[in-house]
Amino acid sequence: MPYDAGRLVVGCGNVLFKDDGFGPMVIHAIEDYFKENDIEKPEDTQFIDAGTGATHFIFSMPDDNWKKIIVVDVVEWNAEPGTLRLFSPYDMPKGKYENAHTWPVEEPLHDLADRGIEVVIVGCKPGEITAPDVDMGLTEPVEAAIPKAIEMILNEL
Repeated sequence: MPYDAGRLVVGCGNVLFKDDGFGPMVIHAIEDYFKENDIEKPEDTQFIDAGTGATHFIFSMPDDNWKKIIVVDVVEWNAEPGTLRLFSPYDMPKGKYENAHTWPVEEPLHDLADRGIEVVIVGCKPGEITAPDVDMGLTEPVEAAIPKAIEMILNEL
């Protein structure tokens, strides 16, 4: 599908570091959801597991044709692990949203929003991020949050 899809849902994170893999796992689960329920994916929407390259991918692609970008990722804030929340780029916890290399990404999200693209973050409070130690698989509360994350994404679409 070309980059002029209209809406983009991007799963961010690294599946090698426990709950940091939440974003990619949600993208795979939503793809399965469409198949298992024999539902056509929205024609104007692209779903991407961007892994750890999400920052580069999102912020270097042509963006003048995107109407909405939904970022799915773990976000550190004062909540119980597995808690989900919709964030705008402007209400992200200051300094708490960084990619795997600890680069803050609030500013690039602000830039996209300032260009008229609707940006929504489906954030999940992680239970455990093991970087730099490899430990695959989500903690129980974060894995249990996947169906609700799918529901939130579908409501945003």
